Amino acid sequence: MSIVGDGERSGEMALAFELDAIRAFDDPEAVVAAAREWSRYVGVVANDTDAVRAFVAERDLEQDFDLGDRDIWLIMEGLREASDAPRHVFVGTTPEDRRIADATGWEYRTPAEVADAAGWSLADEASSEPGLLGRLWTRLSGSG
Repeated sequence: MSIVGDGERSGEMALAFELDAIRAFDDPEAVVAAAREWSRYVGVVANDTDAVRAFVAERDLEQDFDLGDRDIWLIMEGLREASDAPRHVFVGTTPEDRRIADATGWEYRTPAEVADAAGWSLADEASSEPGLLGRLWTRLSGSG
């Protein structure tokens, strides 16, 4: 079985964040905590399961998904089969993530879509400091 959460929450949704997608939020811990209030299952997934485990442990997040050592395709398929939630939403960032969602029966959403719907901030929105590429562009273009 791929779901280790208690499933006692009455939410209508299983919500999976691809690792890069959860990193896109300003406060991943707050996102997961808020999502737990209205989701039956919440977790982080990726091909690099060791990176997911490290991310979850580093931020002390409760992970409802047992990833094993499978690739993300098998993880998402197994989660879909094991979940009793009526709705399954996969938050991803790449065309590959969208293909995974489509092939395994999950709704696909981007971090921007769910941030807008839930009132969460994305990391780029929270910082007034431009990122590395923004600073580089400003220097190269002479604007600033």
